[in-house]
Amino acid sequence: MTPHQASPTKVRWTILAILFAVTTINYADRATIAIAGPELKKLLGLSPVEMGFVFSAFAWSYVLAQLPGGWLLDRFGSKITYFFSIFLWSLFTMLMGTVGFFTGAAALATLIGLRLLVGAAEAPSFPGNSRIASAWFPTAERGTAAAIFNSAQYFATVLFAPLMGWLVHSFGWQSVFFVMGGLGILMAFIWLKMVYGPKDHPRINAAELEYIAAGGALIDLESKDKVAATTKLDTWSCIKQLLGNRMLLGVYIGQYCINTLTYFFLTWFPVYLVTERHMTILKAGFIAALPAVAGFCGGVLGGVISDKLIKSGKSLSVARKTPIVCGMMLSMSMIVCNYVDADWIVIMVMSIAFFGKGIGALGWAVVADTSPKEAGGMSGALFNTFGNTAGITTPIVIGYILQQTGSFSGALVFVGANALVTVLCYLFMVGEIKRFEFKTPVMRTIDPVTGAVKPV
Repeated sequence: MTPHQASPTKVRWTILAILFAVTTINYADRATIAIAGPELKKLLGLSPVEMGFVFSAFAWSYVLAQLPGGWLLDRFGSKITYFFSIFLWSLFTMLMGTVGFFTGAAALATLIGLRLLVGAAEAPSFPGNSRIASAWFPTAERGTAAAIFNSAQYFATVLFAPLMGWLVHSFGWQSVFFVMGGLGILMAFIWLKMVYGPKDHPRINAAELEYIAAGGALIDLESKDKVAATTKLDTWSCIKQLLGNRMLLGVYIGQYCINTLTYFFLTWFPVYLVTERHMTILKAGFIAALPAVAGFCGGVLGGVISDKLIKSGKSLSVARKTPIVCGMMLSMSMIVCNYVDADWIVIMVMSIAFFGKGIGALGWAVVADTSPKEAGGMSGALFNTFGNTAGITTPIVIGYILQQTGSFSGALVFVGANALVTVLCYLFMVGEIKRFEFKTPVMRTIDPVTGAVKPV
């Protein structure tokens, strides 16, 4: 039997499993501060607004480093860029456990400084995920792939929130950072050993390569020859054209609103359970896992539904927009928590809300569908810049709402309203979902002899 007659291998699903594992650790490391937050708040004597700024420190540097991170991905490829990203964010997470050696302003400054470093180091992660999904998955499987790696944010809470709550309860808040940081460093070397582009992977066969290429996978995107080519991205021309496209701008704004829900869950939600619902940190760690389970199930289901719609003949726009719009409308149900007292009802409603958020979190699939092939990293970086600006605004806005009202009621309305704006963006701004093509060249070739730069 010739290679062309052989059954396609399934290497792309192994790559997706690694993406899922790395993204799970990524989100667990982001959430360490939320689990340790109540203890740190007492240790450092922080007000709600001050705690909001501590929670947001990660996102300030994460947002600012997005474009450099996207440039690194397009210039050096996902494998090596992502390796250094995983290693460095894990190292800085581990070092956060040393904050207890300081007191007062020095402790606060060290905490914020390390969170800033964690954010900067994580910047290439999700654009890298999207770039790898574009290279490895055909269009009809890309929604499922993006939904699976994106749903790792919920799985991280399911798997690690109870563990981190137990660590804080049993060994003190410092142990959370030491354990999670060490796990991430181990994962960095697993990544380096196992991840390749489609054309370079030692275990892929010709049948799988042909299958994914025929389905729309950008198989040259991560090849060694592609990464090593003497090309230069005209960054500002690229950014100007991406932001000037109404479809992409609507997708970017929608991601900001979706991430408002994400960052509420990653930062203030455990505090909400402890202060508003009067749970212990140990109980909050376990309870927080229940909405996360619902979010994980919704996240995987959203991708499956989207891809099934494509396979049934529906347009890409219908297939992507339907789960997003329906999911975000379901997420608005969290506002109901303002009108109920029983804890079990609150958790049930929050679970419904995060199930909806999971179904609607298909933004990375849309980015993989729409990003120009010359600048997938840069488009993903812009998308993530918009999305994670919510990591700056959400903790701070909620901090001010709490300080002014003494209640989370306004905070839940604020978060629910962002879900509504997402719906409006996809219904009235995005339009047809299709791959964007640059109107003027953004790639330049560099003559190895003269050094002259010419448009591609």
